[in-house]
Formats: sequence, structure tokens, C-alpha cells
Amino acid sequence: MEDSSEFIRHVACPHCGSSDANAEYSDGKHYCFSCQTLTPADNEGVIAVTTQVDSKFLDIDIGQLNKRKINEKTAKHWQYGISTYKGSKVQVANFYDRQGKLQAQKLRFPNKDFTVLGDIKNVNLYGEHLARDSGKMITIVEGELDALSLSQCFDNKWPVVSLPQGCHSAKKAVSKALDWLCNYDTIVLMFDNDEAGHKAAIDVANILPPNKAKIAKLPLKDASDMMQAGRTEELIDAVWSAKTYRPDGIVAGVDLWDTVTTTEDKQSVPYSYVGLQEKTGGCRRGEIVTITAGSGIGKSQLARELAFGLIKNGETLGYIALEENVKRTALGLMSLELNKPLHLRQDNEVPEEEMRNAFNNTVGSGRVYLYDHWGSTDSDNLLSKIRYLVRGCGASYIILDHISIVVSGLEGGDERRLIDNTMTRLRALVEELNCGLLLISHLKRPSGDRGHEDGAQTSLAQLRGSAAIGQLSDMVIGLERNQQDDDNPHISHVRVLKNRWSGETGLCCSLEYLKDTGRMVEVMFEEDDADPEF
Repeated sequence: MEDSSEFIRHVACPHCGSSDANAEYSDGKHYCFSCQTLTPADNEGVIAVTTQVDSKFLDIDIGQLNKRKINEKTAKHWQYGISTYKGSKVQVANFYDRQGKLQAQKLRFPNKDFTVLGDIKNVNLYGEHLARDSGKMITIVEGELDALSLSQCFDNKWPVVSLPQGCHSAKKAVSKALDWLCNYDTIVLMFDNDEAGHKAAIDVANILPPNKAKIAKLPLKDASDMMQAGRTEELIDAVWSAKTYRPDGIVAGVDLWDTVTTTEDKQSVPYSYVGLQEKTGGCRRGEIVTITAGSGIGKSQLARELAFGLIKNGETLGYIALEENVKRTALGLMSLELNKPLHLRQDNEVPEEEMRNAFNNTVGSGRVYLYDHWGSTDSDNLLSKIRYLVRGCGASYIILDHISIVVSGLEGGDERRLIDNTMTRLRALVEELNCGLLLISHLKRPSGDRGHEDGAQTSLAQLRGSAAIGQLSDMVIGLERNQQDDDNPHISHVRVLKNRWSGETGLCCSLEYLKDTGRMVEVMFEEDDADPEF
């Protein structure tokens, strides 16, 4: 029947003592959001979850529960029996204090509604009076019948307790008994196999001392269902095989044998530049490679060359260039295929057939996806685009040009903090998606008269905006060129500033930009000039 009552006000709860958690409704019923007690109106003909204070306890008949497969020995051990309440047959669970004095009775009706006789505020964990003050192991289950079922599996010799008001009050109930529970070496949590039970188990495990809590997993909903299905051996095994709870990300070293003895097939895509390949071992998924240089030195061009190499190696690419439109990015990749700077071409200078072939082999290959956007974009939007490029388009590598512009248009924070947050989220995303990220970052001006445009050496300390760029990158590649050099103004030197893969750093190769072809090609320098002066 649909409930049409309306909320009136919050009042004090006579059951748990809360001053304002008890909601009063227009039809006369009350519901306490603190102790989850529903008190029906006096004229309501429905049995619901209620609590009656100072009620007379029921006499109970104790015997086996055939449907639940609970034998008479277990029922007597727990003082769990049958009685009649207001004309309805009920099952009765007796709640005692630690001295064995009856504090409350929980009545279970055939329709699975409950009512409680006595003072619910002072009850302990169900079965706490049966357990010793200390021991090797105790198991906490969710309901009274679960407690009887598991206890019977252990011939009522191993201590078992249950939550007095279900999993929603699990943390509160366990907190109340925490000092006593911690006298046990191991506390096994065997809550219901549902979302609420899983959450409650983690909430409880988090308040217990480290390495004391274990969480058991059941194939059926709860211990009572396991007993009714005759799967008692599996129920017992679930207790002994329960895993020690650790927060997400914490792994015991003893559990890592299979991990460390399994050969990791971490494939890398080779760089087209021999020196860079030898120093870094190639480009790999799950890594962030940051390319940095002074203004106008050729960061974006190097990124295009590396992206082109990935495409030619059969990789699917997501290209996010925030300082140029998609046409410029597309023409840049097609230029590398044709060895012609297409953005400088005159009309009809390149035959349409050549353009079509270059297009089909790069941006039109079906393995390149571009982000059609100009300027800054917030980090949430950026991360969602990257996730779609990887998950939706199948991209294995992402080019992001560049990190500073991601936060440049955002308000309410300094650049360093914003880049810190963005880099941290990019790091987590790369791990989650197992994709490679080629990231472009600017440099801040070095101290002294000589700037990067004059050939100053790059370093990790000069990364602009945030130290997190260098800290969270797996590889950092610096590009150095003296634009004013009379002899070699188009030769850049590539320096590996960070290399988490092998640890090798330093100058690895030199690249010459050829104006006629628009390509950066590797040039060799003499051994004596391995670290040349500009």
C-alpha cells in the first residue's frame, strides 16, 4: 500500500536518546534515522520494526528450526526460540549483557518484519555473553540466524557474534565493543554478500587495528542461506580463507611472488632517432614522456615527428594540440609523410593525388583522432576527452600540446597548484588506461644573461609552473638550440633529463631542421663534441 503520510517535525527518540533524529509523520508513525527504529501509529494494523521500552519479555519454546536447519543443541546454546506476540507466531532472539542478564528480545515475524522488546540502547553484539574475553579468532556476522548457523558449523565452540540492528549500524555497534573485540587476535567479518554488506565490512575494518580484520566472502547471500543449502564445508572454509583487510593500494610483500616471477611483456615502440632510442629504449604505454624547450625551439615539431613515428608503427593516436587548429595539426602530420611543409605551400603546388596519399597514410588512416578545440580547457574536460580517446577510439598514445595552456584560462588559483593537480590526475589516468602520454611543457627563463633561445642548457629545475611535471613524468626530454648561431641555427641537441626506465640521462642526439622538407633529421656529431658548447 502506497504511503501518503507527510513529514511534520523532528522530535526526540525514546529508544536511542537522540534529541532530533526521530521524524514524526502526519499519520502518527515515527522513524528514527539514528537507530533506524520505525514506530507505527497506534491505529496502524501493520507489524513493523518497533522498539518498546520496559516491555515484559516473552516466554519462549526452544527447539530445532527445521527450515533453517538449526538443531536443538544450537538453539539452546543461543536461547533462540519460538513464541506468540499479539496473535502472531514469532521467532525470538534473546540479547543478554556480559553478565548474562536479559536486556532485550528481538522478535522476527513470518513476513520478516521485526520488533524489539526491551531497551535497545544497551544491547551488546548478539552472542557477546557466550564468548570469552579473549582468544585467537572471533567472527562477526550480520544477523541472528547467521550467528546460529555459523556457530553450529563449529559445534558452538568458536565465538560468533552478530550485529544487533543490521549492517547500517555496524560501525556503531562494533565501536561500542571495540576494546573487547581487540582482545582477539583475528576478527573475521562475514557480512551479507550484497553492496550494503560489503560497504559495512570495509567501514568496520577501517576502525579495527591493522592486520586484525579479515573479510570473508560467501557464494550465497549469508551464512543462514549457506546452511540451508547444505554448504557447511564452504561456510567453514570461508572463515579460514578470509583475507586480511588492507586499504586500497596496500599489498603485502609475501603476496607478490607470482607478480615478481612473471615476465612483464611491456612492449615499446622504437623512436626513429637512433640516439634517442638507445638512451630511452623507446616509447611505452603507461608512461608520461615530457618534451620541453625554450620558446620557438621546436617542441611541437619534435612532438609531431614522434607522433608520426607512432603512426608508422601501427599505433592509434589521440592528438590534443591546444595552440593550433586541427587543420594545422593534420597538415603537419601529412607534411612528414610527403617531406614537404604543406602549411607553406602555394595553391595547387602539391598534386591532389599526393595530398590524398599523404592524408590516407596519416590523419585519414583511421588511427588518428584530433581534438577540435582552441585555447585553454579545464582539467575535468581534458581528462574526459583523453578517456574517450583511449576507451572509445582505441588510442594507445596521446599527444598533449601543451600542459600550461590547460590551466591558463582557469580562475581561482595559482598556476603551480593547478598544474600540480592536473599532473597528478594525468598520472593516475595514464596508469588507469595503460596509455602513453607525450606531453609538451614550457621552461622558465634560466638565471643569467643567456636564455634557452640562445642555446642555454635545459634542466628539470627549469620546468615552468610546477615541479610535479618532472616528478610525475617517466621521461623528460629537453631540446636545446641557439637560434642566433651563425653556422648551425637549425641544429637542436636532444638531452634526456630524466629516465625512469633505465636511469641513463644526458645528450643523446642532434637533430637538424630542413626547411625544404620540414623534417627534423638526425645528424651525428664527433665523440669529442658529445656535449657541445653553443
